[in-house]
Amino acid sequence: MRASYLIVLVAAAVTACGGGGRQQGGGGNPPPPGTVTPIYSVQGAGEESPLVGQAVTVEGIVTGDFQDGDADDSRNLGGFFIQGVPDGDFETSDGVFVFDGANPSVDVETGDSVRVTGTVTEYFGETQLASSTVSIVGVGSPIPASINLPVAGTVTNADGRLIPDLERYEGMLVRFPQALSISSLRSLEEHGDVELTLGGVPVVFTNASAPDVAGFADHLESIASRRIILDDGLRAADVMPVRYLDAGSAPAYSIRLGDEVTNVIGNLRYSRGSGSRGTEGYRLMPTEVVAFESANPRPGAPVVGGSLRVAAFNAHNLFSNVDVGTDFCGPAGDLACRGADSAEELDRQVAKFVAAVAATDADVVGIVEIENNADASLRLIVDGLNAVLGAGTYDYVDTGVIGTDAIKVGFVYRPADVDLVGPPAILDSSVDARFKDRRSRPVLAQAFSLRSNGGRLTAAVAHLKSKSSSCASDGDPDIGDGQRNCNLTRTAAATAIADWLASDPTGSGDADALLIGDLNAYLFEDPLTALKAAGYISLLEDRIGAGAYSFAFDGQRGTMDHALASPSLAPQVADISEWPVNTDEPRVLDYNLEPPRDPSLFDASSPYRSSDHDPLIIGLDLTP
Repeated sequence: MRASYLIVLVAAAVTACGGGGRQQGGGGNPPPPGTVTPIYSVQGAGEESPLVGQAVTVEGIVTGDFQDGDADDSRNLGGFFIQGVPDGDFETSDGVFVFDGANPSVDVETGDSVRVTGTVTEYFGETQLASSTVSIVGVGSPIPASINLPVAGTVTNADGRLIPDLERYEGMLVRFPQALSISSLRSLEEHGDVELTLGGVPVVFTNASAPDVAGFADHLESIASRRIILDDGLRAADVMPVRYLDAGSAPAYSIRLGDEVTNVIGNLRYSRGSGSRGTEGYRLMPTEVVAFESANPRPGAPVVGGSLRVAAFNAHNLFSNVDVGTDFCGPAGDLACRGADSAEELDRQVAKFVAAVAATDADVVGIVEIENNADASLRLIVDGLNAVLGAGTYDYVDTGVIGTDAIKVGFVYRPADVDLVGPPAILDSSVDARFKDRRSRPVLAQAFSLRSNGGRLTAAVAHLKSKSSSCASDGDPDIGDGQRNCNLTRTAAATAIADWLASDPTGSGDADALLIGDLNAYLFEDPLTALKAAGYISLLEDRIGAGAYSFAFDGQRGTMDHALASPSLAPQVADISEWPVNTDEPRVLDYNLEPPRDPSLFDASSPYRSSDHDPLIIGLDLTP
């Protein structure tokens, strides 16, 4: 049964004439004088109104004033929401959005009782009334309906994404009384929206469970039934200042994934938000101030035990060449550049990444997603670190170009703490045909010796094929079990890595091996299973468990960045930490300068939002 709500009408001798608005569904003959159509009849019981294209007169209370051109410029949707007397039918909404354009003739306020004549339209999936006349006829007191998540059912939007089925509340004033967690900030800057989910930030299915088609489908259904989008109530995109950015209870930093909001109230509409690129679904347009509880405060610098610290860090396309729109990057100079679009952006990108690497206090850092050139990308990082920490603090493993991709992996290290043992080794298709280097970046291994006691370690950094593009042409499609695209490709690569490391490719003479990097696979996916079957210990699974995360996608968190220890090394692992400085932070704080971003939001000395992945730090007590 739908939660109760109340509309109280108080008659008053107040009238006003209204002007025309956009006729979105085509014209319609005006209704007979005195004929009032209930709003629930306009909405109907289906996804679309049964009265599309018809002219109707409706009456109701204004529950949300989002008109343009009035004194309140914080809520501008080109209209207002009204709600009528309910019919008690669970399937029909009693509210509707009235579009009256950029220059409405009648300025309404929340609580006004109005009579509206206009044409019923469907605007990108939302039932609306394009007004021709608006009259204020009294006042009323709307009380919101309560919606408790999860909802009973889900539907699929035009993009094939599951969303909660809230059609029966479209246009109504509603309240979400439960504590909801921020699960995505991906569209905060562009569209001003925050994704909220009941029960905390969802964990990626295969970060906690074995791959399974039915289980994955149930997982997506569960998330969709617990999720709602909080909008900023504005039509414009890229609005500065960014609403909600500083709406947390803790001072001096932005909202983060995991922060919570309770008892949020507003009008529910179906929309893509600002523009055509936003997520299509049900959005809450706030009618009251929204304040978040900072339930996930920023973590300080990591404290990781052990005499040797190794870090894994995805640099998020750190290119020494600026992307000017010309394909001149990559070993052959014919691939698209990535990352910074100007010299100023590059300086900002390097400064933030250096601040984060320096804060890890790592002796060896395996870096993913740097430009694949001879050494310019690595020199940028090392020069930045040494400028902050002192000349000679860090150096890099000189590998030259690796493979043919636009990006590669690399190592930087502290020569005061470790020595290089021999040259680096590289795994590509020429070494093992199971490792397809046209899909995954070649793996880099380097042996290090701890100067304090001579203990040796072979560290290998990998960046396997992503999930974003298809490998169906290789007979490796997405089979719907949660592992997405290219799982067989990654699994074969993982098996090749295990066999390669077992052969001591660096000639270190020591069985201690540590595999780190972005494997583009979550904890319980097949590539990790293959490595564990070869004897490797997943340190995140062993020490942290299914709650480990280093990346967020589609409103879910999980870890694609891993550390796996050979059997001989595992007893020497003293500590491990994933440092959540990036995954939970909004992108508006990163190095980019695309207008209309406020440059003052950037802090070059801060590690927060230095990448889109979190760094992983492993503490080792190596034995000689």
